[in-house]
Amino acid sequence: MAQISPSRRVRRTPFSDGVEAQGVKAYTVYNHMLLPTVFDDVVTDYHHLKRHVQVWDVSCERQVSIQGPDARKLMDMLSPRDMARMAQDQCYYVPVIDRQGKMLNDPVSLCVGPDHYWVSVADGDFWQYACGVVDALGLDVVVEEPDVSPLGIQGPKSDDLMARVFGDVVHEIKFFRYKRLAFEGVNFVVARSGYSKQGGFEIYVEGTENGMPLWDALFAAGEDLNVRAGCPNLIERIEGGLLSFGNDINRENTPFEAGLGKFCNASADYLGKQALEAQSDPHRMIRPIAIEGDIPGCDRAWPIFADGQQVGQVTSAARSPDFNTNVAIGMVANTHWDAGTKLEVETQVGIRAAQVQPSYWI
Repeated sequence: MAQISPSRRVRRTPFSDGVEAQGVKAYTVYNHMLLPTVFDDVVTDYHHLKRHVQVWDVSCERQVSIQGPDARKLMDMLSPRDMARMAQDQCYYVPVIDRQGKMLNDPVSLCVGPDHYWVSVADGDFWQYACGVVDALGLDVVVEEPDVSPLGIQGPKSDDLMARVFGDVVHEIKFFRYKRLAFEGVNFVVARSGYSKQGGFEIYVEGTENGMPLWDALFAAGEDLNVRAGCPNLIERIEGGLLSFGNDINRENTPFEAGLGKFCNASADYLGKQALEAQSDPHRMIRPIAIEGDIPGCDRAWPIFADGQQVGQVTSAARSPDFNTNVAIGMVANTHWDAGTKLEVETQVGIRAAQVQPSYWI
């Protein structure tokens, strides 16, 4: 693949100097920012993530700040999830849909103050849509992108590393909850969350100047924990069923097709409610799939067939060393989505036998 040409439109992060010093080998572009994708190689990175602790530059998880008297009203309009149940220290998964009930983004929201939310977005210009809704409805709210850059601490030793830098209070943070914790006199939002199933935290670093001091402190504190720089890992996320917006789900899909129906529970009105409710019984849905044989990298959708008819597509796939099979995520028709159903997947190097799995691997 060709290199990414430098441009102000593709932004560096507060941690880019540290990432480069750690020997990053590949990037992608996510929300107009650099996102590391490989340090050693995907398999070596995978084994390290599942056994030790990694520091991830996920500044690309940009925050959209929604603040003002109508902030809650805007949040209610944007997502089918019932925001009334959200606690003050909670991270809330809030799928966002359009008027046709289709997915626009699948962010995580935090209530960081009275009438003030941060929306941590997947890849997409969500802030533009939010601004459009504000203008159309004449809401009293300010939508902007604050100077906040998340830093992920992921892996089974993440609690140990975080306690050394922030204190034992980190052990009190429950899953998808956060506390404000101090580092060198600056309070950061620290959440038990992250884009892996290995456990960990995300530190919402406010201010570019605070990036490298925190980065350096984490590496100094974790030397004996075998800490190293890392990034979201393709193999591990597929094993755990973590969906990638733009890959596994996109504007063609509803939350129900993505398996997110439990987050569509708002009784109040929201944009696209009628259209979404009409699609609450989906004819296709995301499923875990095991694929046999050798497979190439999945850089395109692979058609899924049964009895000569296409019944879906694989959107992410990789070889799993720990489970000794090719793990995959695919959108499958309701006629063939039951666990144990045998399928055929057409890769760019030929047809491979496959089977729907009863659950994800981790």
